[in-house]
Amino acid sequence: MDVFSKEKRSNIMARIGSKGTGPERMVRSMLHRMGYRFRLHPKDLPGKPDITLPKHKKIVFVHGCFWHGHQDCPRAKRPTTNKDFWNNKLDKNITRDKRVLEELSALGWQVLIIWTCQCKHTELLKRKLTAFLEMTV
Repeated sequence: MDVFSKEKRSNIMARIGSKGTGPERMVRSMLHRMGYRFRLHPKDLPGKPDITLPKHKKIVFVHGCFWHGHQDCPRAKRPTTNKDFWNNKLDKNITRDKRVLEELSALGWQVLIIWTCQCKHTELLKRKLTAFLEMTV
């Protein structure tokens, strides 16, 4: 049973944006301080990646644990009400994400996924970004 009324839950879910989220802004700020320049949400690439570093041919997605199904993360727990709706919706998101990663890889892009829960640990996040950006193929 949900702790919120149906109307309140609908209002909460409607306010969740897909661009410019707090975790995304944090990653962008960190990249900028590290000296990297990037593009945001380019429409010409599959999945309209959150952060694109064309000079390095690298992409960073900042995924919400719930919406993109972060495995073994408590934030990704699926709702117990309206199960068919949520399972269908979240499974489609995961399938789309896999397809987008394959398409980007086929185009020669390297992709890093940062999960919302990873943004809490800024030093680990910085190390992860540095390792990804300094990695060569």
